[in-house]
Amino acid sequence: MFTIREDDLGGEQTRRLLALHLAGMQANSPAESVFALDLSGLQDPRVTVWSAWDGDTIASIGALKALGDGTGEVKSMRTAPGFERRGAAAQLLETIIEAAKAQGMTRLSLETGSGSSFEPALALYRKRGFESCGAFSDYVASEFNQFFCLELDRGEV
Repeated sequence: MFTIREDDLGGEQTRRLLALHLAGMQANSPAESVFALDLSGLQDPRVTVWSAWDGDTIASIGALKALGDGTGEVKSMRTAPGFERRGAAAQLLETIIEAAKAQGMTRLSLETGSGSSFEPALALYRKRGFESCGAFSDYVASEFNQFFCLELDRGEV
């Protein structure tokens, strides 16, 4: 088990993992299809960021953005090298889902890229019950992105 805590984005490890996340998104998607939030975007009051820790080492980050219509968006999910497939992202995703429910949200959505580098994340989302859906919020569908949602009003835990 990892220790999950709300993250103020002030720590060097968190900032390095966020930089790795942004670089990965830019390397694997055309610039116009990168919607990852940078540090200032994650500091928006509608966004809550959590990090998973193994002792004093960051393992993963993830965020929940409140969209204001009873829905939320999963943002900035990234696992640190060496922690892949060890459960940190799954534990963070559960934290995000529970926080969304606690805030009265009835749906969680996410936008992600296409291609082999996104397959591990897609497997995690599908395993948790996220299903393909159409574009939401201000997103426009393209061949480089895809959308998933999870209905929360059916009592999923």
